[in-house]
Amino acid sequence: MTDDQPVAWWARGLLPGLLAVLIGVTGFLAVLDGVRENEDLAHLDDPVLHWLVAARGPVLTVTMRAISLVTGPTVLPFLVLAGALAWGLRRREWWRPTLLAAAMVGSTVLGLALKGLVDRPRPPVVTMDVPGLETTASFPSGHTLGTATLLLVTGYLVVRRRPTRARVVGWAVATVLGTAAVASSRLYLGYHFLTDVVAATALAVAVLGVVMLVDARHLAGLVAGASDDP
Repeated sequence: MTDDQPVAWWARGLLPGLLAVLIGVTGFLAVLDGVRENEDLAHLDDPVLHWLVAARGPVLTVTMRAISLVTGPTVLPFLVLAGALAWGLRRREWWRPTLLAAAMVGSTVLGLALKGLVDRPRPPVVTMDVPGLETTASFPSGHTLGTATLLLVTGYLVVRRRPTRARVVGWAVATVLGTAAVASSRLYLGYHFLTDVVAATALAVAVLGVVMLVDARHLAGLVAGASDDP
């Protein structure tokens, strides 16, 4: 094994990771600017909110409530913890489940910090499924950020080691559908605006980029260590 192979491992993860961070941060800032200036995508916030409120029905409302509950702060952290522990014990390796857990914690802290900084009010109480249930700031959506981060990072960590077409397509579809379902539930129930969930998705892409950079560096270290073995 040559000395430049660890560098090659790092270089392969560097560009995609940096690109994901750039796309995510740029997307988030663009949405934030639109919210502050009340332009661009923010023009759709009220129309989408009121359209969904008007479209509510008993069966769909129960479904959306369930989705929102499972992906919220009272349930999702325990699911992630249980999943990470099961992953580590079954595979006898802890790097990937630990990286996933760290990404989830990091995205939560980031989301809460940005909520405090932006301090955007929630949609009107009268549009909420349960008036007054959500009292924290609205931007970005924590449910959407957590779900998108979980799906993006898990998909990357699973596919990265054994990239097959079926895995790539499967995780891509699961990520899009899962994130869309959670984002739609938050809009449908009247707890967020459209820009809240779009910004959260962009942040999740940036978090994925950081994970890709950290993981690539870790893999480079493993390759370097293997090359030093006699």
